[in-house]
Amino acid sequence: MKIKVGIVGGTGYVAGELLRVLTHHPFVEFDFIYSQSQAGKNVGSVHGDLFGLDLTFSSQINPEVDVLFLCLGHGHSTQFLTANSLSEKTVIIDLSNDFRLEKDSLFQGKKFTYGLVAKNKNEIANSKAIANPGCFATAIQHALLPLATVGELKKDVHVHAITGSTGAGASLSETAHFSYRNNNDSLYKAFNHQHMGEIQETLVSLQENFSQNLHFLPIRGAFTRGIFAFIYMETDLDESELIQLYKSYFAHSAFVKISSQPIHLKQVVNTNFNLLQIEKINGKVLITSVLDNLLMGAAGQAVQNMNLLFSFPETEGLNLKANFF
Repeated sequence: MKIKVGIVGGTGYVAGELLRVLTHHPFVEFDFIYSQSQAGKNVGSVHGDLFGLDLTFSSQINPEVDVLFLCLGHGHSTQFLTANSLSEKTVIIDLSNDFRLEKDSLFQGKKFTYGLVAKNKNEIANSKAIANPGCFATAIQHALLPLATVGELKKDVHVHAITGSTGAGASLSETAHFSYRNNNDSLYKAFNHQHMGEIQETLVSLQENFSQNLHFLPIRGAFTRGIFAFIYMETDLDESELIQLYKSYFAHSAFVKISSQPIHLKQVVNTNFNLLQIEKINGKVLITSVLDNLLMGAAGQAVQNMNLLFSFPETEGLNLKANFF
């Protein structure tokens, strides 16, 4: 038995990755790929890597679809759901930031569960609406979940993280142009990135007394995909205690893995894995976190959420090998 999938906002980078992953998923079939601007055109005419896919963009949606992925810009998912009625049976997986915060999580009678699988796996499996986490938020939260769970976030947390150009979306902007990005790194939204709210809420939910500052410096990188994050803070735990804490927390995680060796982006690009390395240096714990912003940071985790919702094997469609060369 296959479920019917609909995708709204089908022309962006995340939708392209979602299509690529789901074409190899044995338990789904595409019902519609909605795009007003590209309606009637073959999907491969927009997503060149999907040139063999026999699908066309549609100007109509099927309100009875089993699962609807919303791959829209921030603020547009709310508009779409307000303008379009869906069946009560339809599961919604939203990849924008519209419903991630607790204050925004109840919409039209649906309670959106925050879809961070490593923390909310059981709640996700029993939900009807998912707010998929942000890419930076996923990389940073995985680095902090074990410490927050045992109340060890006692000092300010510092984060330096660099992302590829696909993190800015497919729409053109000055800082996404090749002439700007090539041979260039740049800082943006220092200490004020939109993912900070969801990170703070998660940490407080695990460590109620967490009131320390989260200092986040996001950086645009001169590459296309991936997030390389460094998270550090003071701690009294020694390195062996820290490593054991992380190994224990993620012991049953399908995609979050602890490495004893230095890690790099090529290990995770094109996969749904998030690799972590933990070190203790001069009284500080340094957690290095790497993932693919379009997969574990977006479409891959969304499919993982779908698998949990429909009782499919959690890794179905997501056993992807990194593009190492």
